Amino acid sequence: MQFIGHLIKQKPYEKIEYSLHRHPITFFPKILIFIFMMAVPAGVYFLFINIFPDLFQTEIYYTLAVLLASIYFLSIYLYAYGEFVDFYLDMWIVTNDRVIDIEQIGLFSRTVTEFDLYNIQDLTVNITGFFHTLLNYGDIDVKTASGNTHIIFRNIPNPNEVRQSMIQLAESDRQYHLKQSR
Repeated sequence: MQFIGHLIKQKPYEKIEYSLHRHPITFFPKILIFIFMMAVPAGVYFLFINIFPDLFQTEIYYTLAVLLASIYFLSIYLYAYGEFVDFYLDMWIVTNDRVIDIEQIGLFSRTVTEFDLYNIQDLTVNITGFFHTLLNYGDIDVKTASGNTHIIFRNIPNPNEVRQSMIQLAESDRQYHLKQSR
């Protein structure tokens, strides 16, 4: 929660109800891609050894192969790191006063969107697919009264429970603002 303090300025009366990230299973395909991409050079090496047995006996070809493999592995690590940062730093924060969407875009870009809970007009849960249903994760589409603010909580765990809680929080916040305006 300390990381959140650097991203948002919490109001004195504000309490964080949910700090949501995507379900961990949604990162699994990226892990599989990483493992496959790490195995490709070994396959290429054995292919070249079988077709051209004397190719890596020459010092220049051996050095070139090591250099190319190093560049390839560093690129794969950079790709994996970028994907992990994007996965880990995308988050949605629901407090008793507002909703905050923190969208990490690549390594060096971040977009933060927020709006007050009492402005919520519609909360829609979308759970599609076998694994989504089995593991209970999905999207929550949050729309506001203004119509131009629209946030989608992507692949979060227990979306129905979060939706229900957000409806109650929005109603409480609406009642609070009605009392304040009188």
